[in-house]
Amino acid sequence: MKREHLEGTVARMLSIYDNSDVFFTSPDRRFPNRNTIIGILKDIRTIMFPRYFEDEKPSHSNLEYFVGTTLDAVGDALFRQVREALLFRDAPQISLEEAEQRSRAITKQFLNKIPSLLELLIKDVDAAFEGDPAAQSREEIIFSYPGFFAISVYRIAHELYVLDVPLIPRIMTEYAHQKTGVDLNAGAQVGEYFFIDHATGVVIGETTIIGNHVKIYQGVTLGALSTRGGQKLAGVKRHPTIEDDVTIYSNASILGGETVIGKGSVIAGSAFVTESVPAGSRVSVRCQEVNVHQHRSKTS
Repeated sequence: MKREHLEGTVARMLSIYDNSDVFFTSPDRRFPNRNTIIGILKDIRTIMFPRYFEDEKPSHSNLEYFVGTTLDAVGDALFRQVREALLFRDAPQISLEEAEQRSRAITKQFLNKIPSLLELLIKDVDAAFEGDPAAQSREEIIFSYPGFFAISVYRIAHELYVLDVPLIPRIMTEYAHQKTGVDLNAGAQVGEYFFIDHATGVVIGETTIIGNHVKIYQGVTLGALSTRGGQKLAGVKRHPTIEDDVTIYSNASILGGETVIGKGSVIAGSAFVTESVPAGSRVSVRCQEVNVHQHRSKTS
């Protein structure tokens, strides 16, 4: 097809670009690189659990060198991506020099948190091992459990969320979402010894608060009630609070920012909860019946 036949289409496309601020046609706009961010995640998980995920297998004699050089690479890559994310959100109010200064400070704070994140993740491994009789070892959980993968990515992303880094935490958790089916927002506050069993279909919203020793199963939603208010609800607590030692069985939905599930409660599968329940509650679903009808074939 000749170029002149496309002139009208090209003109319309350019007009749409010019009349919306969601397009990156200006060379001054910045955007972090998704593949680089995923690479940063992989490198962090590799130094947290050496010899588990990547081809390089550091021996004990060179482990210090391996961790140090990998952290250096993570720091350099993260600095650049945080800078781009800040420029994306805050330019032109923020200069390149200011963005670089803030990015260096954020990167340093994040790298210093990695040992604490590792200690948290070891507790999550313990929770999974103690909570799943099918687990043959803690190593199996680290290697292969999708729930642990999602939690590990969340814990990394959450630290960047707390440091007010735009975009990058969402890119990280959406990567885990695609890999595992767990949609765990980086803004959620999750305590120690957290276990997601089977994992698939779990949704945990941004303002959810989860205490210690909480166990949830596949298909659980910790969500908001109607969000028709849209951006007017930004920053408002929209998702529930789950206190310590709560178990939530498969396909249960717990909704609303004022909903609190008291310590030690058990929520039955398929329950729909929009009001708070006191500590030690057993929430069950009534009037569910299972009817079995035996088919009898006609015989001549």
